[in-house]
Amino acid sequence: MGYIISGIQQVGIGVHDAELAWTWYRKHFGMNVPVFKDSATASLMTRYTGDRAENRYAILAMNMQGGGGFEIWQYTSRSPKKSEGDHLLGDTGVFAVKLKTQDIEAAYKRLKSNGVNLVNGIQQSPDGRKHFYLVDPFENIFELIESKSWFKKDRAITGGVAGCVIGVSNIDAALRLYRDVLGYSEVIYDGVQKFKDFAGVPGGENEFRRVILRSNVNRRGAFCRLLGDTELELVEVKNRAPHKIFHDRYWGDLGYIHICFDINGMTQLAKRCKQANFSFTVDSRDSFDMGKAAGHFSYCEDPDGTLIEFVETHKIPIIEKLGWYLNIRNRNPDKPLPDWMLGMLALNRVKD
Repeated sequence: MGYIISGIQQVGIGVHDAELAWTWYRKHFGMNVPVFKDSATASLMTRYTGDRAENRYAILAMNMQGGGGFEIWQYTSRSPKKSEGDHLLGDTGVFAVKLKTQDIEAAYKRLKSNGVNLVNGIQQSPDGRKHFYLVDPFENIFELIESKSWFKKDRAITGGVAGCVIGVSNIDAALRLYRDVLGYSEVIYDGVQKFKDFAGVPGGENEFRRVILRSNVNRRGAFCRLLGDTELELVEVKNRAPHKIFHDRYWGDLGYIHICFDINGMTQLAKRCKQANFSFTVDSRDSFDMGKAAGHFSYCEDPDGTLIEFVETHKIPIIEKLGWYLNIRNRNPDKPLPDWMLGMLALNRVKD
């Protein structure tokens, strides 16, 4: 293939107040390890910000049990905009983020006792796993789902990002990116019906084609063990016309702004994306600096314009105060980093 996709590095979440949102995500989801906290100008993203370079503040927070992180993203040069209408399942874009849990009943009980807005009870997905949906105080929908993929187990009731629910207008067209380019080639489920486990989810009463894809089990790359197994759930609504979730707004406005994949081999990936008619729309080309972390990033769009980010990491901070960074640019790209080395990120854990 020539390039490596290790998993979902993070999902971008546009919010009014990044510190406030992070406090909530630490308490309820255990996202308590900051990989970076950084203020900068998003000068390369003007294509998606109205031809203006906007200032932003971002926190990349991880859960050390494993899974992808949250890039909690806040405009500092303008007020982020809320969508004018309510989003329904099947609208195009990232509709929900999947978080993994070891014990679905315990997670449900804990979140309910903490006053979290649970939109339905524990349900069974078409492939037999238990799951349920909730809404955070910032109107973002999450799905908690059972998982056996863990980096390191602790007391937190959830792990990190295990996947996303993505609304698409045509699943077969979307598969040309998500399956053929990104490698989500294992089909867990593919069916058309009204799904009982969507009860309570906005728009969930409609008929859908629903395809659940899992990434290749032979994952490779520096962070593959930390990021763990991930899945993409594509939903295509059958009995209404979908709306684009970000049709009236910019990247960075409120909600899920992108899915970011951890990759190695950006040049080869760029060629593959172009070949499949998903050419990069943004490409940092040379090393970009995020203050605490550095690497190479790019974006492409799925057939409905949902933003997909790719990051090839060059260095990450272990103890920034001591100037201790982990440089991974010149190591074997196939080989996972040792668990003890990744575990050092937990030295930055924030305890509330």
